[in-house]
Amino acid sequence: MSEIAKLIVQGKEYEFPVVVGTEDEVAIDVKKLRSSTGGIITIDPGFKNTGSCESKITFLDGEKGILRHRGYAIEELTKKASFLEVAYLIIFGELPTREQYAKWEKDIQHHALLNEEMKDIIDGFPTGAHPMGMVASLTNALTAFNPATVDITSSEEIYTAITKLMGKFPVLAAWSHCKNQGAPFNYADNSLDYVANIMQMMFRIPTEEYKLNPIAVKALDELLILHEDHEQNCSTSTVRIVGSSEAGLFASVSSGVSALWGRLHGGANQAVLEMLENIQKDGGDVEKYIAKAKDKNDPFRLMGFGHRVYKNFDPRARIIKKAADELFADLGTSDPVLAIAKHLEEVALKDEYFAERKLYPNVDFYSGIIYRALGFPVHMFTVMFAIGRLPGWIAQWREMRLNGEPIGRPRQLYTGYALRDFVPFDKR
Repeated sequence: MSEIAKLIVQGKEYEFPVVVGTEDEVAIDVKKLRSSTGGIITIDPGFKNTGSCESKITFLDGEKGILRHRGYAIEELTKKASFLEVAYLIIFGELPTREQYAKWEKDIQHHALLNEEMKDIIDGFPTGAHPMGMVASLTNALTAFNPATVDITSSEEIYTAITKLMGKFPVLAAWSHCKNQGAPFNYADNSLDYVANIMQMMFRIPTEEYKLNPIAVKALDELLILHEDHEQNCSTSTVRIVGSSEAGLFASVSSGVSALWGRLHGGANQAVLEMLENIQKDGGDVEKYIAKAKDKNDPFRLMGFGHRVYKNFDPRARIIKKAADELFADLGTSDPVLAIAKHLEEVALKDEYFAERKLYPNVDFYSGIIYRALGFPVHMFTVMFAIGRLPGWIAQWREMRLNGEPIGRPRQLYTGYALRDFVPFDKR
C-alpha cells in the first residue's frame, strides 16, 4: 500500500499521496489540495520546496554533489561524449547511434543559415547593446520567419523545430558578438564540428587565417556540456511555464534567455570576473577580500562560491577546474586576473570559515575565467551559458508538451486591503 501524508487544518484531516522518484526522492502530491480542502493553498516563495513537474531528464542531489542526465553521470559524459551527443541524449532520451548522430549533426548544419533579413534587425540595435538582449530578441524574431505552429503530435515537426533552433542559435549569438565588436558577420563552416564552429563564428577575421586550438575547443566543449541542463532552475522553469500556454519553441526559449540574463542566474559568471577585476584594481590583495567576505557587516559578497542547490562541492566545478588548468598550461597565460582567481581559490579552500559553510568554488567561478582565457569579453559570458543551456531548454519544453502538462498558474495569498469604499477626488 502506498504511503500517505496527513494534513490537519482547523480540526479537519486531509490525506494526500506520497510519490517516490527513481532515486528515492519523496514528494507529497498536493495537486488536489485546493479542491479537496475548499481553497487552502501552500505558500512557498521561490518554489524552493515545490515540485512543479515530474521529469526524466536530469537528476540532481545537492547534498551529495551528484548530477546525472538520463541516468549518465556528468563526469562520464564530459569525458566520453561531445556537446552535440549529450544534447541528443538530453532531448531525445538516449545516446545516439552513429547513424542517428550523423543525421543529427547534418540536419543542424542544414539549418545554420539565417534569413538575410535578420541582419536588418541586428542593424537596428546600437553597437553597445548587451548581447543577451540581442539574443533574446533575435530568438523571438525567429518566430516571424517560422510562423507555422508546430504540431506537437508530429515527431517530424518537433524534430525540425529543434534542429532549426540548434542550428541558428549559435549564429545569433556570434552575430550579436560581432555587432558589439563592429566586425563582419561570420557564417557557419560545415567542415567544422558544432563547438569549433562557434569559435570560428565568434573570432574569425575574414582577412586572416583562423587557427583553432584543439585544447581550447575541448575546454569549451566540456564547459558547454556542464551547462546543458540543471533541472528546474529559474530559466528552465520559465521555459516550461511559457511553453505550457502552448507558446512555440522559439518564443519559449527566448523567455529562458531573458531569465538567464539575471545576475543571480546566468549572470553570475560575469559577476565573478567583475569581482576579480575589482580586486586587481585595488592592488590584488586577496586576503583583504577574504576578510571582507567573512565580515557579516560588510556588504561584499564573494561571487562564484557556494550554490543554491549544491551543499557539497559542485561536481561541475571539479570537472571544469581540471579543464581550466589544462587550458592555462597550454596558453601559458600570465593574466593577472586569472592569477588572482587561482590565489583566491587556494586561500578560500584552506579557510575553515568557508569549509564549515560548504562555500566551495562553483561552476560560475571557473567558467568565467575560462571564457576570459578563450578571449570572450565579459558581457558574452552569459550568452555562452545560454548556448550551453539551449539543449536543456529544448528538452524540458519537449517533455512538458509531450506530457500534456496543464498551463502554469501559481496561486497567491492576498494580504492587501479588505473591501473598502471608493473615495472621490475631493475627499482624498
